[in-house]
Amino acid sequence: MVAAGSSTEVDPRTVQQWLDAGEAVLVDVREADEHRHERIAGAVLVPLSKFRPEAIAHLPGQRIVIHCKSGRRGADACRMAADLGALNLAGGIEAWKREGLPVVRGGGVGISVLRQVQMVVGVMVLASVALGYLVHPGFLGIAAFFGAGLTFAGATGFCGLAAVLSAMPWNKAPTAERAKSGKGSSCCGGSCH
Repeated sequence: MVAAGSSTEVDPRTVQQWLDAGEAVLVDVREADEHRHERIAGAVLVPLSKFRPEAIAHLPGQRIVIHCKSGRRGADACRMAADLGALNLAGGIEAWKREGLPVVRGGGVGISVLRQVQMVVGVMVLASVALGYLVHPGFLGIAAFFGAGLTFAGATGFCGLAAVLSAMPWNKAPTAERAKSGKGSSCCGGSCH
């Protein structure tokens, strides 16, 4: 284990040993579409956008290990769950895969909601600047609107555009998966983490 900032990180091989021995529980704080696309077997999904330490306090296992894609969101969740002694999987699922450890793949959307947000914002800002230059400066207000939205998302952890995009039909789980999970959709809750 290595101390990293205000959270303690643990390497993927150690986590795998703990999981095999039943000494840990793994919590995935990525969003539902990311988890559905690729996950570590047995990981419990508790998206950071809805994360509350009390939601994981009851999980079985001697250790709680939190993971995300690369480690940043996991570190955020570990800080929130510091009283539980939660540990962060160093490098997230990406480091897990680099170590050659197994992942479960399947069922996710082709492009994550976060990337969809980035594409929409990028196109709107480019179009706004072009229209502001070629047609009327008032079109620059569109770029300002999206800039304010990104600032708000960064400050609060809530992104309205992500909430709208996650409700779109192409971002919903296939019908069989929704029925199996008992939920009507796989809304990502508007998080831009």
